Amino acid sequence: MSSYQIIEVTNDKTRKRFIEFPVELYKNEKNWIRPLDQDVESVFDLKKNKFFRNGEAIRWILIDTSNAIVGRVAAFYDKKTAAKNDQPTGGIGFFDCINNQEAANVLFDSSKEWLKNKGMEAMDGPINFGDRDRWWGCLIDGFDYPPNYCMPYNFSYYNDLFETYGFKNYFNQYTYYRPVNAEGLSDVIKEKAVRLQKNPKYHFEHLNKKELDRFTEDFRTVYNKAWAKTPGVAEMSKVHAKGLMKSLKPILDERIMWFAYYEKEPIAFFLQVPEINKIIRHLNGKINLLGKLKFMYFKMRNICDTALGLIFGVVPEYQAKGIEGGLVMAFAKVALKKGFPYKRLEFNWIGDFNPTMMKVVDQVGATILKTHVTYRFLFDRNIPFKRARKINL
Repeated sequence: MSSYQIIEVTNDKTRKRFIEFPVELYKNEKNWIRPLDQDVESVFDLKKNKFFRNGEAIRWILIDTSNAIVGRVAAFYDKKTAAKNDQPTGGIGFFDCINNQEAANVLFDSSKEWLKNKGMEAMDGPINFGDRDRWWGCLIDGFDYPPNYCMPYNFSYYNDLFETYGFKNYFNQYTYYRPVNAEGLSDVIKEKAVRLQKNPKYHFEHLNKKELDRFTEDFRTVYNKAWAKTPGVAEMSKVHAKGLMKSLKPILDERIMWFAYYEKEPIAFFLQVPEINKIIRHLNGKINLLGKLKFMYFKMRNICDTALGLIFGVVPEYQAKGIEGGLVMAFAKVALKKGFPYKRLEFNWIGDFNPTMMKVVDQVGATILKTHVTYRFLFDRNIPFKRARKINL
């Protein structure tokens, strides 16, 4: 008989315990930053999360015999995503647990049985019930650094809990780093970039808020040509693109959102935002009136010294022409001016299944700072495990 009891999150009391458990668990971990409660809760809001249109989610907390909470997890599936795998695959996320394999197994078993009853044959974790840019992966290297906004930070023993249960490494996702300057570009990239800058048919410019609609559509155009053919990535609609830009508006900085054009046609973008977790650290998960005042105070103090690369894309026919170097060099001309607040760049979420993108960030002088693992567990233990297929952009 298990020493633990699992309880579904169904009311305000259990929701509060689900949200606040990590606060107690990580209270002595200096690099952990409490995420905003609303960022977590929005994942499980049927009105806010589009993935509920074709899927379901469930949350649990785990308590011991003294009624103390010792773990939490969410399980979910999206029919469209599930069908794109060799076997229907659901997911688990928001996994937090004490260092106890029995407790972890109860959470994993509950997730597995729920997903099996929904027709799934495998589960990935820890992942998000939503897009990959948030809450994705188990940190396995880079514990000396705080997490980026809406990215996981966990204890190193989490990987042992997953692997002992039987999860296997499906893919790694890397966060790359480089200082803000023009140095570090490979000679090949630098030569191509200089050549592009001399060609009047090419030009590079950063976003202008007064023309936000134009830049939003330019972003959507490049995104759909550069990314929409990638497995698991859907074409972006005008509504989605506008929604994304609207969500970024409170922290948007024109100087770090760059676009490349060939004869006025958009061919590439490199979108960055201020890494705001240095501010989030001071908010204790709340963005109420006091939280908003604190946010504005710390924002005005320019404590965010890192620009976080959200997404990079080059239209296929313009790849391998040095466009990425051209973007970096154009950005550097602004970044090296006096008073520029950002001292470092981080490129978030580059999977090891994407060697082309790994080569690009290497050529622009970035090195790996953090590694997260996405694990997969096949319910039929006799099926041979396969890592994520590599893609060529």
